[in-house]
Amino acid sequence: MIEKILPPWVASSERFEDPPDVVLFPEEEEAVARAVEKRRREFGTARHCARQALAELGLPPAPILPGERGAPVWPDGVVGAITHCAGYRAAAVSRDALTIGIDAEPHEPLPDGILPAVSLPEERAALERLNDDVHWGRLLFSAKESVYKAWFPLARRWLGFEEAHLVFSPSGTFTARLLVPGPVVDGRELTGFTGRWLVSDGLVVTSIAVPGKSAPRESATG
Repeated sequence: MIEKILPPWVASSERFEDPPDVVLFPEEEEAVARAVEKRRREFGTARHCARQALAELGLPPAPILPGERGAPVWPDGVVGAITHCAGYRAAAVSRDALTIGIDAEPHEPLPDGILPAVSLPEERAALERLNDDVHWGRLLFSAKESVYKAWFPLARRWLGFEEAHLVFSPSGTFTARLLVPGPVVDGRELTGFTGRWLVSDGLVVTSIAVPGKSAPRESATG
């Protein structure tokens, strides 16, 4: 599913259930030694997906440990992202991207009171003008998670929900305009992202993939 909203120079893997035979590296086991069973399952299956995606790049299995602010630490020369929610785990990796952000959420309304906390007034006004086929508040939340995951490896600092303004197209794309100074990337200040979204199988998934110099420019989606 998630491969539909990623460019061909990004490898991905997803699972809709937790395989019973997932094996973690000792370092990974230590990272979740005190976690509850639910967290251990999602962590393990996400690493399983990450290793499958890395294999598509020709890389051997390796520990994928949580680093600063929980962001996964990838092998040298690789960027990527992981997501998990109830009934879904996925990973996306690339040698040709500057950064990647992915997120998945159940396609259902946000709990009461959450939308005002994660959105700007102008974003909420825009969502009200869209059709009722999509839970746009949930989609907005997911896209902002993807924005943060794409932002953090470049900026190495927090980005609040109120620090990016998102605009959605019903065709399956979105733009994110940063409302704070961005990091300098390839000699230019980062001012925003473009991404894609999809609703399928009771889930909403969002993605951002910013191409590096080696990525085919005609197929870029970030």
